[in-house]
Amino acid sequence: MTRFVAFEKAMADLAAKYPKDREASIFYALTLNGVALALPPDKTYARQKKAGAILEPIFREMPKHPGVAHYIIHSYDFPTLADHGLDAARRYSRIAQDSPHALHMPSHIFTRLGLWEDSIQSNLASAAAARKDLQRTMPGGSSFDELHAMDYLAYAYLQSGRDAEARKVLEDVSRAGKFDKENFAAAYALTAIPARLTLERRNWSEAKSVALQPTGFAWSKFPWTEATVVFARAMGFARSGETASARREVERLEKLRDSLKEARNVYWADQVEISRREAAAWLARAEGRDAEALETMRSAVALEGASDKHPVTPGPVLPASEQLGDLLMELGKASEALAQYRSDLAESPNRLNGLYGAARAARLSGDAAAAREYYGKLLAVCVRADGAKDQVAEAREFLEKKETSGSR
Repeated sequence: MTRFVAFEKAMADLAAKYPKDREASIFYALTLNGVALALPPDKTYARQKKAGAILEPIFREMPKHPGVAHYIIHSYDFPTLADHGLDAARRYSRIAQDSPHALHMPSHIFTRLGLWEDSIQSNLASAAAARKDLQRTMPGGSSFDELHAMDYLAYAYLQSGRDAEARKVLEDVSRAGKFDKENFAAAYALTAIPARLTLERRNWSEAKSVALQPTGFAWSKFPWTEATVVFARAMGFARSGETASARREVERLEKLRDSLKEARNVYWADQVEISRREAAAWLARAEGRDAEALETMRSAVALEGASDKHPVTPGPVLPASEQLGDLLMELGKASEALAQYRSDLAESPNRLNGLYGAARAARLSGDAAAAREYYGKLLAVCVRADGAKDQVAEAREFLEKKETSGSR
């Protein structure tokens, strides 16, 4: 950490010494973002805000500079800052139209703001560009750029209720067997996409069989990615009431967490621990230990709130904050659940399950205005949905009843 901070100071001195050298300032801003990632999370985002303040006037001066647009997006890839990055996000894809990563990067901001259609279009373009590039060098292969885009694409499809298209993404990913780079972005996508498809749709039966695939991938280089599929299985078993199997998967998460701690990989050890606590909470609920379930889930929310998402990921596989809302609903605490869903949606706007949970919680707690608001938002994000049929039907029924009663 000392070296990171020393480098930051050296770059600050360089930028100050050459104030007219825009590249010096740009790389100082990039350094601020890099150091912020290396240090423990600072929820004031002081370094990221400083980086943005350096980059924004340069972007106005040099609106076609691809690096500036890219670094602005990274500076603001946080829920409370994302709206500041929207202009750069909308313009970046027009600056570097043939670059898979440049076409993908705007979706970081779109995801933070819950702009699912924008994210879908961004990642469709990125995946297509990545496929085109790779056909020249590795015909029939899969690039990490394409897999990275497909991870965000599946996420956006699922939040829009477009289940058939999300499943098509999984089918395409499942055929991958030859990779240009076996890096973290590829590993994360290969595990997150199948896990999300089961968990977001609450398909606990399918979740129980999520596996680490393909078998020939260099998984040992990315031990934290195994936790994603173990978490999916743990959730599937716990939510199905198969407690012995759920406990086995929770214990596997413990071992993965401990091995990451031993390797001093603190960030991913914490992320695995969040997943372990979520699964353990649902296991406790399945065994009738409701007070313990709530305590454990609240501790998962606290740990999740003390960390930030990794820049590669669109978000947690399942947010602990949203899971706490679901648990409160199961325990008949609708008013508390509504407050929890509100908090969750502030961090993750327009998540389909968050909107549905908030709408139900509002309806059951007697807050008709809030129910109307959240059911309305649910229908807006599901305008092209083929899935989430029960949620959409419930929303329409509630809103139609209110319109009918209001017209009398």
